[in-house]
Amino acid sequence: MALQEELKTQGDFLFKNRSYLPLIILGIGLSVYIYTEYYEIETPETWLSESFEYICLGVSLLGLAIRIFTVGHTPKNTSGRNTKGGQLADELNTTGIYSVVRHPLYLGNFFMWLGVAMLTENAWFTVAFIFFYAFYYERIMYAEENFLRNKFGQTYLDWAENVPAFIPSLKNYTKPKYAFSIKKVLKKEKNGLCAIFLLFWIFDLVGDLVEKEPFEFETEFWFYGAIITTLIYLILKVLKKRKLLDETNR
Repeated sequence: MALQEELKTQGDFLFKNRSYLPLIILGIGLSVYIYTEYYEIETPETWLSESFEYICLGVSLLGLAIRIFTVGHTPKNTSGRNTKGGQLADELNTTGIYSVVRHPLYLGNFFMWLGVAMLTENAWFTVAFIFFYAFYYERIMYAEENFLRNKFGQTYLDWAENVPAFIPSLKNYTKPKYAFSIKKVLKKEKNGLCAIFLLFWIFDLVGDLVEKEPFEFETEFWFYGAIITTLIYLILKVLKKRKLLDETNR
């Protein structure tokens, strides 16, 4: 198989199974974090303690904000969590954040998971995550762009020529074609904030469990954050089921 076809095949496979990436990162990341905490490894990456967790949270929330801005300005069947079966695009997004970067959702995902990777307080794991993410999503982006090129032809090529794939550039920014839809954001991105706080709480809980002192369950910021965001997620799930978040062409 030629390299071009091989990359496309790999990309299609990874696209359909991209939901497993978080599980891989979480499993390995927790293992590294447990090792670091259990053996009390003191390195330049671990002295920040509590304040470092909030820096990690800020990185993850930046990623979520990028996803929210992206999804909120897109029409139906183009961007978000609506393509479980394969590639889908009724329209080529070229305005708003898509005039800054071709793959804003993957950029958002990167920062969301970078924050989680940083929680391990292990510089080597964080660097390894960045390389793994690049390898994983490079193939997904290749397959996605192949699909868009075949569907939209020269229109896609003209847009891609002036817009970078992953590192944003504001040089050719244009206003979004569609107004921001809070309903679409709540419908499509309802699990993002909940997932972030749950993961941060899990890391905090695991860190307490592996410490050598007697374990005491503490209801701290991460616990309350996980509870509140989970309740919000459940409420939004009910609203979505009752079609209260539906909008025409969004």
